[in-house]
Amino acid sequence: MKKWLAIALGWVMAAGVHAAEPSRVVTLGGSVTEIVYGLGQGGRLVGDDLSSLYPEAATKLPRVGYYRAVPVEGVLSLKPDLVLASEQAGPPDALKRLQGVGVRVVTVSDAPSVDSLKARIRGVADALGVAPAGERMVDEVTRELARAEALPATRARALLLINRTGSPQGAGRDTAANEVMHLAGLVNVLHDQQGYKPLSAEAVGALAPDLIVVTQASLDAGGGMEAFLRLPGIASTQAAAKRRVVVMDDLLILGMGPRLPLALTELKKEVADVMAR
Repeated sequence: MKKWLAIALGWVMAAGVHAAEPSRVVTLGGSVTEIVYGLGQGGRLVGDDLSSLYPEAATKLPRVGYYRAVPVEGVLSLKPDLVLASEQAGPPDALKRLQGVGVRVVTVSDAPSVDSLKARIRGVADALGVAPAGERMVDEVTRELARAEALPATRARALLLINRTGSPQGAGRDTAANEVMHLAGLVNVLHDQQGYKPLSAEAVGALAPDLIVVTQASLDAGGGMEAFLRLPGIASTQAAAKRRVVVMDDLLILGMGPRLPLALTELKKEVADVMAR
């Protein structure tokens, strides 16, 4: 009798766990969304934010604005039973309001480091109830990262630029872009600065980078490569004169997500090509 009671209790507990698994998930943060898809759980997503650019399926979901300015009503309209948020999502009051009306909000690590990436993968997997898949993803990222880091590096002096406001900003330390450059064997000419900094034409010229890395969206917004090379400050550099400009996908270079090994591999290859000019 006790044996059957134990088995029945086990069934009840298992059914409760299964019932508690989230089926309507909203993600806030591009790499968070990418991890969900990488874990094979994209079918649970009912919405994401504007930074969710990969995979393509993520761009077809209802959008709830930008993860750093979360609209509470927009999220609630999707009736989520789980919100998976980057620790950089906010404002904090918005997340508290979601929790206050009974929505489960799980915040995951999103610092610019490999350790944070692994913690993010595990955090997302745990929240979705697929911890073993998370460990497999961490193992795969670790293996692929070792291969990417083993590729030759140039140690070139590089400047990474984004242009979201009409004037270029350079990536300094404590940014995902800086960490990706470091892992790819580049020397960031803005390593003495913290975060993203607006750069004048004079400042760009004074930095005298060997090469410039720019995001694809920034290049497109500015009118393409030829227009970019003519920009004040950039036009005066040897990097522009020798066309030593590497264009990278925005989420790949800025998101520091599970495709980090691919980001390093592509960046190293492109840098080697342009530095041979």
